[in-house]
Amino acid sequence: MDYKRKIDFAIKLLRNIPTDSGAIEVSYSGGKDSDVILQLAKMAGIQYEAIYKNTTIDSPGTIQHCREMGATILQPKMNFHELVAKKGWPSRFSRFCCSELKEYKVRDRAIQGIRREESTARAARYKEPELCRTYSAKEKVRIYLPILEWTLEDVTRFIEEQGIKCAPHYYDEQGNFHPERRLGCIGCPLQTDCGKAELKKYPGLLKARIRAAQKYCDTHPNRGNAYLRDGYEMAMFGLFFKKVEDFNAVMGRDNNLFHIPVDAKAFLEDYFKTDLTI
Repeated sequence: MDYKRKIDFAIKLLRNIPTDSGAIEVSYSGGKDSDVILQLAKMAGIQYEAIYKNTTIDSPGTIQHCREMGATILQPKMNFHELVAKKGWPSRFSRFCCSELKEYKVRDRAIQGIRREESTARAARYKEPELCRTYSAKEKVRIYLPILEWTLEDVTRFIEEQGIKCAPHYYDEQGNFHPERRLGCIGCPLQTDCGKAELKKYPGLLKARIRAAQKYCDTHPNRGNAYLRDGYEMAMFGLFFKKVEDFNAVMGRDNNLFHIPVDAKAFLEDYFKTDLTI
């Protein structure tokens, strides 16, 4: 399908969404793909409401961009660091932050800017531009994906042709647009480096996360991961290890009498080049 046909298909899809239950949610994250689906909704002339779910750890300038684009900003019941203090360090296997901060129902029907090209996982999961998603036993949402088959080149071209101003994250110091950049939660554990590069850029957020993890350790003495003795060890394991055995070996807990244990706080401070005293 060529570029023009993709636009036509997207607008036709949006115009065919039933509106019997009221305005359609445009799931707006502040990212470039969200800017595209918002513009398509405007072009389609449908009844919609752009909704931004504040994760409390998005890149600087994201919320202001959402306001400028007219999105309704929803605040979470608990911010990210409060969730860490309650549930521990998030990981790709424990994505409680996503379910609590982003993945919940607002309206019966929602438009999302998911593209199959973004990852092999998305390509495998999303086969059709319409699906039903269940957030809980009683929270079913009909999801529409108008740019599912769009490439990065399609998105970039559309943004340029429509004169869309994206969030600050996408521009360098000279004002050049970088569509290859991805906007999301700072330090997301789903990133290939588990978020280390972003946390190195924003060490204050790392320190706040460690402080929250320490609260979790202090209030959950009987937790299953008690081998992680404090917030620093939780951070070290979450950011650098996949296996408990490997972590225990580095920490000198594998019965190797000749091993010198690593101090987690010192290790993190050396890697991130900052004082992480909490």
